Amino acid sequence: MPNPYIKKILKARVYDAAIETPLDEAKVLSKRIGNKVLLKREDLQPVFSFKLRGAYNKMAQLSAKERSVGVITASAGNHAQGLAMSAKIMAVKAVIVMPKITPSIKISNVIALGGEVILHGENFDSAKQHAELLAAEHGYTYCPPFDDPDVIAGQGTIAMEILKQHSAHIDAIFVPVGGGGLIAGIAVYIKYLSPETKIIGVESSESACLKAALDAGERVILPQVGIFADGVAVAQIGKYPFEIAQEFVDDVITIDTDGICAALKDIFEDTRSICEPSGALAVAGLKKYVLQHKIKGQTLIAINSGANMNFSRLRHIAERTDLGEKREALLAAQISERPGSFRQFCTVLGDRNITEFNYRYSDDQIANIFVGVTTDPDGDQKQQLIERLQSVDIPVEDLSDNEIAKIHIRYMIGGHSKTPQKNELVFRFEFPERPGALLKFLDTLGGRWNISMFHYRNHGSDFGRVLVAMHAESHEKTNIIKFLEEIGYQYWEETDNKAFKLFLG
Repeated sequence: MPNPYIKKILKARVYDAAIETPLDEAKVLSKRIGNKVLLKREDLQPVFSFKLRGAYNKMAQLSAKERSVGVITASAGNHAQGLAMSAKIMAVKAVIVMPKITPSIKISNVIALGGEVILHGENFDSAKQHAELLAAEHGYTYCPPFDDPDVIAGQGTIAMEILKQHSAHIDAIFVPVGGGGLIAGIAVYIKYLSPETKIIGVESSESACLKAALDAGERVILPQVGIFADGVAVAQIGKYPFEIAQEFVDDVITIDTDGICAALKDIFEDTRSICEPSGALAVAGLKKYVLQHKIKGQTLIAINSGANMNFSRLRHIAERTDLGEKREALLAAQISERPGSFRQFCTVLGDRNITEFNYRYSDDQIANIFVGVTTDPDGDQKQQLIERLQSVDIPVEDLSDNEIAKIHIRYMIGGHSKTPQKNELVFRFEFPERPGALLKFLDTLGGRWNISMFHYRNHGSDFGRVLVAMHAESHEKTNIIKFLEEIGYQYWEETDNKAFKLFLG
C-alpha cells in the first residue's frame, strides 16, 4: 500500500506561490571532489527559502473559517516569510512570533510582506510556546513550521521536482535538518520511487536534534542550541518528521561552524550566490561524507535551502572559511628573546603565505608568536611546518581548532598582565545580539567579581561573543557557575585553554 504522504505530495498546492527551482551542477566543486554535485536551488524561491512550499500548502488546506480568523506561527525566519507571503496572496491576517536572535533581514521581510511580527524568547522553542499561547488566547489558526503533514507534503514537492529534472540514477541526496519537515517530505517521496538513493540529513553540530533522537530511539530536547545557523536552531525534532526519519533516513552528519563557512564559499564560487548558514549545510555535509567514505564518480544532490543572510555577517564567515577548508593553520610558537631568534623563525616559515602575524614583547626570556599560515587541505604542509619548527628547537602549538584563538586572541592587542593574576577564571560567552545586549550582559554580571580581562566582538549583528576573566577564590567557583546558568547565555570555561595561557594568562 502506498505511503499516505505520497498522495498528499502529489496533490500539494504550492505553485500559486512557489516556483519550480533549477537543479544546477556545481562544476567547480564537482571537479574538485571527483563526483557530480547537483544543487537544488531553493535559495531562488520568491522568499529565498524552500519554506514557502510548506507554508502555502498548509494554508491551502485550511477551511475558509480557519483562514478567516487569521493564522499564527513561530519561526526563526524562513517559515515566517513563507507564511506571510502565503497570507498576503490569500488576503489573510498573519501573526508571526520570531525568536529575538532572528536576523534583521528576515524580520524586515516579514513586515514588508504584511505580517505582524512579535519578537519573543531566545530560541525557536520559546517562540513556539508563545505562539501557541496567543493562538489559544485570540483564536488564531496555528500553522506549524515543520511538524505537520501538510507542511511536510509541501516540502516533498522538492523531491518530485528532483526526480523529474534528473531521471538518471542518484546516489545520495543531502538535506539540511532543523525541525525535520524538509527531510521528511523528501525522504518519504524519494524512497518510494527510488529506494536505492540514500537520504542523508545534515545538522549543525550546535543543534543536532535529529541525530540525538535517532541515537536515543526517541525525541529528546537539547539542553542548549547554538545560534550561528539560525535557520536550523531547533532543540527538538518534530513528531511527524521523526517517525518518517526513523524509517527512511539513511544517515545524519553534523557540521561545525568552519565547515559551514567553507561550504558557503563553495556555493558562491559555483553560483555567485550567497546562502545563509543553514542553506549551506547540505553542501558541507556532502563534502564531509565524500571525504569520510572516499567516494568517487557518484551523483550527489545537495539542497540549497535558503539565502536570507544579513550582509554584515559576511565578515565573520569570510574569516572562518579558510579554517573550514583546512587551508589556514593557526600556530603559537615560542622563541628565545635574544638577537637573531626572530629572524630564524621567519626563515623557517620561508616563502609560505602568511595570513596573520602577531608578536609582543613579554619578558627577557621567552617571546610568544601567533601566526596564521596558508596550508594545503590535506594537512601535510601544516604538519611539515610544525616538524620543521620543532627540529630547530622552537616549541609550537596548533591552535587551528581552538575557539578562543579563532574568535578572540587573533584580534586582541597587549599581552600578559604585568601583575601575576591569582585565582583567575576565564569564560567564553555567546549571546543574541541586539541593541543594549552588551550593556545588559555587563549589568547582569554586575560588580560581584572583579573583571581582569574582557574582549567583545560583534559577529554581524546577529550574535556577540565575549571572552572574560574574573578574579574569584576557589570556593566561589560553584557560585559563579550557578550564576552563569541563571543568566542563560551559552558559555564555556576556558581557564586552562592553551591559547589563553600562552598569550594572555
